[in-house]
This record gives sequence, structure tokens and C-alpha cells, in this order.
Amino acid sequence: MDNPFHLRNKTAVITGGSSGIGAAIAQLFAEAGAQVFIFDVNPKKAAQPGGRPGQEAGFLAVDVSRQEEVIQAMSEVTGQTGRLDILVNNAGIAQVGALEDTTEADIDRLFAVNVKGVYNCMYAAVKYMKNQRSGVILNMASVASELGLPQRFAYSMSKAAVLNMSYTVARDYLEYNIRCNSISPARIHTPFVDGFLAKNYPGREAQMFEQLSKTQPVGRMGKPEEVACLALYLCSDAAAFITGANFPIDGGFIKLNT
Repeated sequence: MDNPFHLRNKTAVITGGSSGIGAAIAQLFAEAGAQVFIFDVNPKKAAQPGGRPGQEAGFLAVDVSRQEEVIQAMSEVTGQTGRLDILVNNAGIAQVGALEDTTEADIDRLFAVNVKGVYNCMYAAVKYMKNQRSGVILNMASVASELGLPQRFAYSMSKAAVLNMSYTVARDYLEYNIRCNSISPARIHTPFVDGFLAKNYPGREAQMFEQLSKTQPVGRMGKPEEVACLALYLCSDAAAFITGANFPIDGGFIKLNT
């Protein structure tokens, strides 16, 4: 039986694909046969296998908060491949702080990337998917989109918006065979986590890493590769019956901690 999770002959755009979860998704999608294009402001570590022998993923320097840049980049991708099959909206930024700790500038920054960035990319992509009457959009939400997490006021706001945009896009584009889902990770061990610990707990990184890991019921943080495997399933034809759904990947955090 043919591998049901292949992405052969698919063109995939992955935002924030230069590191962490995005890099893991780009790598796995390329290994599954997709022609991968990374949109990121940071080219570091952006070279990935591109789904064809000897070919690397395309990298386009894109600030997802700027609509003109996104539209131009999406045009470049479709100009090269003739189609757009998959969009993974992974680019995002974090913010720690309660309401009174959150400035107007913080809100604007989170909204620009986490909310407007997702909107910009879907806005630029959907016309190509409508024309070919098929496509998959996968948005990176968070467990923060469903729970009232402490000290995550602005971040939770932005991810709740991502979750609900996913639901409405799924409903609005059913007739065009465009599927839209979201993934809600809990803590995933990425370079961001290491940087956060080094900045806020110098000399105590290992202790705090262990403490944060134990907030997940399974006793550890997730791995970027585990999120990538879920993303591959949802973007493959094996998930053709799934749209308008959110998938926690959280080590039991939502259901077993509440």
C-alpha cells in the first residue's frame, strides 16, 4: 500500500520555518516529497531538503506582518510551481505578562505577528487555492487559546484569535475543497525555551527546565518533531475528512490539568 502520508507533487509554504517547530515541519514535509518554501525574517538554518534530490527548500525573507511582502512572496512561489497546496502558519512571537504588565506596544507587536500575520498569509494564499479548488491551511494556535494561563494575557489573546480564524475559514471555503485546521501545542522544547531560561534564570537553567517540564502531565516537554508529525498528517490526503478542528498536542495539559 502506498504511504498515505506522502506529500508528493505538493507545494507547501511554511512561515517561521527557520527554527524550532517550523524547521521540524519544513524538514518532515520535504522528506515526505513536498516542494517546501520557507517564509521567515531570519534565514538562519533555513536550508532544508526541498523534496527533490539535491534541491533545497526555497527561502523568502518575509515579514508576515507586512501584507505586501506576503502577497509578493506568495506570487513568487506560485510563479515557480504553478500551484499552492499547503500553507502552515507557524510564525509567531511570545509575551510574558499579566494585563497590567502589558503595554500598548506589546499588544500591537503580538497582534501584528500572531494575528495579522496569520490573516495576511491566508489572505494571500486562498485565491490560489480557490482557483485550483483544493488546498490545506494549518494554523499554529496554542493551549493558551483555550485556557486562562497565568502571565500570558497578550499571547492568549492572539492565539484565541488564531483558533477562531481557523474555524471561520474552514466554514467559508468548504465549497472550494479548502481544509483549515489548527494545532494547539503546550510547552515544546525549542531554542526559544532555552533562550527564555538563559535570560530569566541564569545559572538555574537546568532546574527551571525540569520544573517547567513537570507542568505537563506526561512529565516532559514536547519535541518539535512530534508537532511536525501531527502537521504532516493534517496536511496529507490521509486527513481529507478533517476540517474546522483544533488538535491539542500537550502531554495531557488541557484535560488532565484542569
